[in-house]
Amino acid sequence: MQKTTTPDCSMENIFRLDGQVPMAKAIPFGLQHILAMFVANLTPITMIGAAGGLSQGEIAILLQNAMFVAGIATLIQLYPVWKIGSRLPVVMGVSFTFVSVLSMVASNYGYPTLVGAVLIGGIFEGTLGLLARYWRKIITPIVAATVVTAIGLSLFTVGTRSFGGGYNEDFGSAQNLLLGTITLAVCLLWNALSKGYLKQLSVLAGLLVGYIIAIFMGKVDLTAIMSGGLVALPHLLPYTPQFHPGAILSVCIIFLVSAAETIGDTSALVAGGLNRKITGEEISGSLACDGYGSAISSLFGCPPVTSFSQNVGLVAMTKVVNRFTIMTGAACMILAGLLPPIGNFFASLPDSVLGGCTIMMFGTIVTSGMQMIAEAGFTQRNIVIASLSLAIGVGFTSTTEVEIWNIFPEIVRTVFAENVVAVVFVVAIILSLVLPKNMEVVRDSAPKD
Repeated sequence: MQKTTTPDCSMENIFRLDGQVPMAKAIPFGLQHILAMFVANLTPITMIGAAGGLSQGEIAILLQNAMFVAGIATLIQLYPVWKIGSRLPVVMGVSFTFVSVLSMVASNYGYPTLVGAVLIGGIFEGTLGLLARYWRKIITPIVAATVVTAIGLSLFTVGTRSFGGGYNEDFGSAQNLLLGTITLAVCLLWNALSKGYLKQLSVLAGLLVGYIIAIFMGKVDLTAIMSGGLVALPHLLPYTPQFHPGAILSVCIIFLVSAAETIGDTSALVAGGLNRKITGEEISGSLACDGYGSAISSLFGCPPVTSFSQNVGLVAMTKVVNRFTIMTGAACMILAGLLPPIGNFFASLPDSVLGGCTIMMFGTIVTSGMQMIAEAGFTQRNIVIASLSLAIGVGFTSTTEVEIWNIFPEIVRTVFAENVVAVVFVVAIILSLVLPKNMEVVRDSAPKD
């Protein structure tokens, strides 16, 4: 008698939003998500803290707080509190979008003023999210698709910077390029040769192999892992918030840009991971979590948190969308915030290893955007919106052409000059509102002589 095997239904659940997945099999996938974004979650704080004149000790406290807050915000996205949260596999982290403006606020007004501006701005975006049903119709499918494409394009330089070694003196060195290439090769080989659910762990495999090789190459400081003690509780209100109208206005404007990115991220995640269109409730919940999560982040002295595009790319590549699985990653982040050795271990991951794993993921976000544009339809109107907004967004924010913004006030330059997503979003919205609904070419159907 031929022996039949029963399929492992529990592992099929990793490709479903809900469903039971064994803890031992869920943790590797959750850990993969956290490793993909961990260094990027910490870098903005280092940059903003340095601009605000914080000491290394103060920055270390904020780094610990950031890991804890990112884990809490991710849990709220996965398992909503009232209407706050999208119930989607969204991973939250400290956003790069705010670095320029917050660095300016911190250097001009002081770090406590930054905390106050983030608190008010977070409440502003969160409330805007709860009221999304009144304005979300202006975010048409072609606008969302174009923003998603812009997000992917904006991340190409991020992946390249990581691949070359990050913001270090040895950027582009032979060691960094070799390490990034080996990591990328491991990811590709694992994806090509492994079977079943193991195929979806290619990023984790690349990270682990790259990390081990980096140790032998002397690019990992193992002594720093045990620094900071074994247990440390997060510091609530390390700075008393102060409020300045100019700082609040600047930060609220950037929160609008962040909201556009969040809509694009969650739309891409739903399209790439769940193969459907995003709902109004999911947009509202994700924005509310983005905003109110950022307000909570400010109470711990940290910059705003937002959805991480790295993880959207990972979902698009692996199709792993199970909330419980991603929740194990959020738990790892919370532990990293409570146990310094865990956080130090994650933070010791070399940039080149991260770049080798993420450079392909960022490309999947662009392809998701292209798929969304195709689903919106290649009408004359949609072609004009997508092509013109991307042309202006990419062209006007190019490093070589940034002087085109010189005639504008400083606040406009700060918001738009280096932010392709912000420019694409604004141009796409304006075109969507002013262009006639029917722009199709009407051909003369009369018979020719």
